[in-house]
Amino acid sequence: MGRDVAGIVVANAPVSYGAFELTVGIDPDVPDASMVLDEVAGAGYAGIDLGPAGYFGDRDTLAGELDSRGLTLCGGFFELPFSDPAAMLAAMRGLDELLDLFDAAPPRDGALKPKPTLADAGSDQRRSRPFQAARNRSLGFDAEGWKRFAKGVEMAVARCRERGYEATLHHEPGTHIEAPWEISAALEHTSIGLCLDTGHLLLGGGDPVRALQDWGDRINHIHLKDARKSVVDDIIREQAPVSEIWRRHAFCRLGEGDLNVDAVLEDLRRNYSGWLVVEQDVLPDPDRMSGRPALDQRANREFLRARGF
Repeated sequence: MGRDVAGIVVANAPVSYGAFELTVGIDPDVPDASMVLDEVAGAGYAGIDLGPAGYFGDRDTLAGELDSRGLTLCGGFFELPFSDPAAMLAAMRGLDELLDLFDAAPPRDGALKPKPTLADAGSDQRRSRPFQAARNRSLGFDAEGWKRFAKGVEMAVARCRERGYEATLHHEPGTHIEAPWEISAALEHTSIGLCLDTGHLLLGGGDPVRALQDWGDRINHIHLKDARKSVVDDIIREQAPVSEIWRRHAFCRLGEGDLNVDAVLEDLRRNYSGWLVVEQDVLPDPDRMSGRPALDQRANREFLRARGF
């Protein structure tokens, strides 16, 4: 189940059902964790992302929740203030807590390890002006900022390696690693692998197919998303905040947006091994989408299965 192309294992994520850092513990309509696990397993995915720490259980219960459904943990998202040395020292405790959860739910024999999926914590300025760094490089780090960023990243990478895990860097709107040039600079200044998020890259002005060619030797994790660029065009024109990405439903089923999904999959088939995590970020909205996320994720799994994944 979930492993059709040699070396590639297909997983899903709670964000595809409306459960992520912006909703869990905040939005009363966040779906029940057990229901999400049941749906992911029932759709035929082999793995699941952790989501916000505690959503699927604590160190005593997480393994049982996963094992009972035949699921393996594929990763866990965590934001870090890489360019703020004092804040980084304080934030390392949270990273250790994430890795403690990884330790509590080890992969079964032969399964891939989960990836600590680390993102820059961003800033209020960047969150208020998403997608504009591609055109305005003054929004990005200066030389000293890149040095601080790199030092923070390497601190986190070292901690993950000490604990037996290989970290991956997640780029996304509202952070300092958003535009293609920022991703390239981050790879140049650090040793961390890259989590290529096809949807976020597409919305940030990049070409995921070219990214696989340019950064392929650094890519160690994939978040497969399809997205509609027209949503971003409106956000940029209106200078709307980053939260509008989710409110305006920028992400969609595979094959229904602007991502050349088949070209991405063909490159992955030839050149990649590891987790392939399907994501379709949505906000909980029971009045509009009752049952829709589960249907979407089953459709996404069938889309991939029809292509040999």
